[in-house]
Amino acid sequence: MKNQYPILFALFLFLGACNTPSQEPITTVKAGVQKAPAYAIVIHGGAGTITKANMTDEKEKAYREKLNEALEVGENILKNGGTSADAVTQTIMIMENSPLFNSGKGAVFTNAGINELDASFMDGKTLNAGAVGGVTNIKNPILAARAVLEKSEHVLLTGKGAEQFSEEMGIEQVDNSYFRTERRWESLQKAKAAEQKTGDISYDNPDYKFGTVGCAALDKQGNLVAGTSTGGMTNKRYNRIGDSPIIGAGTYANNNTCAVSSTGHGEYFIRYAVAFDISARMAYLKEDVATAASTVINKTLVEAGGTGGVIALDKFGNVAMPFNTAGMYRGYAKPGERVVKIYK
Repeated sequence: MKNQYPILFALFLFLGACNTPSQEPITTVKAGVQKAPAYAIVIHGGAGTITKANMTDEKEKAYREKLNEALEVGENILKNGGTSADAVTQTIMIMENSPLFNSGKGAVFTNAGINELDASFMDGKTLNAGAVGGVTNIKNPILAARAVLEKSEHVLLTGKGAEQFSEEMGIEQVDNSYFRTERRWESLQKAKAAEQKTGDISYDNPDYKFGTVGCAALDKQGNLVAGTSTGGMTNKRYNRIGDSPIIGAGTYANNNTCAVSSTGHGEYFIRYAVAFDISARMAYLKEDVATAASTVINKTLVEAGGTGGVIALDKFGNVAMPFNTAGMYRGYAKPGERVVKIYK
């Protein structure tokens, strides 16, 4: 009997080890060997029918310069110890103030010939979020979305209520005519003409380009934040709201996994909870951010018939920018590294 005690003791240790909870963090399988950079920032300016053939040299130069300007603003904030929240806000405002992108100044027109804008903002540390939808007189909707997060008990405000709240918060108001650009007005006329000719709305038409702007950032404190801002779809009706102000669809951030901003055919991004799904795949399947984002965009969405892309940034500063359209305005910056791209 004495000889059995060592065997029983070894068996006891083995079983005890098998029942010890795993200490692996909720992130990618390589998390234990990764080291985050001091900061990282990634942006997008919309995905869609963006090809070299349809782009003049002058126009491409303008887009690249504005994307670099946006990255420069956000990177300087992060480099100097600023928060990811401030970096995301200021970076998106650069794109909202430019007529090049479908957000803020460059927003597309609804069927009624007005501009209705949406935006969202999420903090990965607290999982608090704020969003506005269908606003018509807020110069920078991303400011309103952040204010909903920081200064209200709510997540999503829409229409007149969102505008009233924004005014009470001291956020700049403008007349709806501020958003008008001839380029977007012409796109509406082309879209209406095509609809009248065919009797149907085809969102494959280049005039419906799913332009949106977004940003995700990681600061020196290790906090992730994501934000998204858009003018929606050209020729949209009935106060349609897409995925951009929907937390988990157009925007998501969680310090344990990643920060995501989406751009594309919003109805699909809502149905498939695209932004959250990327985070969930990282948390539950232990996928890295590139694998998770690519799977959702190039498999889940493609199989469903949805088009668009995302930018995603994990807590180790790894960047993913997958899209299943012809192009996506995008870029990222880390210490000593800057990338800006447009085409595949």
